Amino acid sequence: MNMNATIQHDQDGKQFYITLDGMRAYLAYMDLGKNTLDIYRTFVPDSLRGKGLAARLTAHALTYAQEHGYTVIPSCSYVERYMDRNAAAVS
Repeated sequence: MNMNATIQHDQDGKQFYITLDGMRAYLAYMDLGKNTLDIYRTFVPDSLRGKGLAARLTAHALTYAQEHGYTVIPSCSYVERYMDRNAAAVS
């Protein structure tokens, strides 16, 4: 299993994702306009859990949002907790 797999951005599908061993872990968002992203779901298949993929996806999405001037609404509870724990890094 290649844990260094690259995070891909599916702009049409509004997801950041990693594919490992034929399975996809992803973070889904909605672009609400007015430079606002609502991150509403993270999903990691059972066999890939515990490997930090949700954290990698979240960090990547937040970096993308910051670099493109987006405000993030963390509707996903995982992303909300991640932002709370890493407040200095995401501000």
